[in-house]
Amino acid sequence: MGELQSIDYLIIGTYMLGVLSIGSYFAKYIHSTGDFFLAGRALPFWAIGMSIVVTDIGAIDLLTGAGAAYDRGIAQANFDWIGSVPALLLAAFIFVPYYWRAGVYTLPEFLGRRYNSATRWVHALVLLFFMLATVSIMLWTSAVFLRETLGWNEITAIWVTAAIVGCYAISGGLAAVVMTDVMQLVVMFVGTGALLALALWEVGGWSGLSQKILAQPNETEAYFQLLVEHREGTQYPWPGMVFSLGIIMSTAYFVGNQAVMQRALGARSEWDAKAGMLTAALFKLAIPILVFLPGMAARGLFPDLESSVAAIPTLIDRLLPPGLKGLMFAAFFAALMSSVDSYLNSCVTIFTGDVYRPLHKQVTGRDLSGRLGLILGRSLTAFVLVAAAIYAPRFKESETLYDVLQTLLSMFQGPTLAILLLGIFWRGATAWGGFAGLVIGVALTCVLNILGDAVFISDNPYLFVSFWSFWVSLGVTISISLFTKKKTPMELEGLVYGSVLSQVTNDNV
Repeated sequence: MGELQSIDYLIIGTYMLGVLSIGSYFAKYIHSTGDFFLAGRALPFWAIGMSIVVTDIGAIDLLTGAGAAYDRGIAQANFDWIGSVPALLLAAFIFVPYYWRAGVYTLPEFLGRRYNSATRWVHALVLLFFMLATVSIMLWTSAVFLRETLGWNEITAIWVTAAIVGCYAISGGLAAVVMTDVMQLVVMFVGTGALLALALWEVGGWSGLSQKILAQPNETEAYFQLLVEHREGTQYPWPGMVFSLGIIMSTAYFVGNQAVMQRALGARSEWDAKAGMLTAALFKLAIPILVFLPGMAARGLFPDLESSVAAIPTLIDRLLPPGLKGLMFAAFFAALMSSVDSYLNSCVTIFTGDVYRPLHKQVTGRDLSGRLGLILGRSLTAFVLVAAAIYAPRFKESETLYDVLQTLLSMFQGPTLAILLLGIFWRGATAWGGFAGLVIGVALTCVLNILGDAVFISDNPYLFVSFWSFWVSLGVTISISLFTKKKTPMELEGLVYGSVLSQVTNDNV
């Protein structure tokens, strides 16, 4: 990013001080597990929507998204326009009202109520593995970023990031995380917006960008007309994009991801929960413009970069004056921390609610008290953060962290969505049908990811893994359910869609 000036360090310091102040402010409102994990169900819609966006968009997305646009053009926008917006609309109008009225605390908890405790345990453990790995990956990304920008030692960078996130996540819980995310979204949008404006100015606007790219000797017409075709593993195959990303992965991510839904579950009303998802969809429409267009501008200005991932750092180094460099540094660090804090909080929520709480009740015969749950939540937040920081350097050998994350997601997204849909909309889904569908589906994803390009046409098979695991899990759940004992109508009361949506809420919606 080039050498930072005094004004840059002042902006960075002000941003860090603001982040830490938020954690201190919200700590005084945290008195129970409900306050810590669900923000006392007091989150407004605008905070929910903004937090969901920065939970989904991290520093990896900023770098690799712009880099992919440098290589492939505007087709990369499909990951947000196809892979986010429709799913957020589904979540707002169908799933959020259901979760809210059913009184869902965590998604594994719901699966346990709808199916059985074995399903709850398996799903919780799979999610814990994914979230711990995600926090570690984000911490390693922070290390690489601080090494490249400030010359820091990687281990030092990991622990500095962990310490900053820990200060507000441990003290203020979900409320502090969400409100910090709000500030981080503003910083991200201002920083990337400034970079986009300067990049387009330098390249001569859209017409200048078109002329410069069309003047390049490589397949320039295909660059602008590019959709999502497969080409030697460098492009995403359109069947995977349409049927897996657009239907399976995106829906599973926004309706079956604890880190996303936890924000809606912490809303102050059902209306705020739904409006929060719609707000997130609105902000997501702007992400391709702020992230991918700078990558395309870098293609026009610097067509000979050795690595497309260097597109954004090169623009920052060559175009931004002192002050804006510091703002862009803060934007990248905001993107890093927003992903770390979100998955950290959700990881602890699931462990406390779906692993420790049932064991505590089984051993003691009593439910977990609010005060003990709060102490446990804060202690576990610190423990998970330390464990993730210790494990983070193991990702040093990973070539593409974005693909690692997508592969981890593909391990459970398809099976989770299958049993979630059947559990909500089909009364005939049985306890052991759901359990078998989840276990066999997750096992299948492990096998398919190992086989990889030996059975798929893409070097990144996670799109196909999610697609096939969804249909296999769906078939297994239905098949087993036809031959196993079904729950009675009384047992299903308040669990299936029709009975839940018929309940009247205080929102009168």
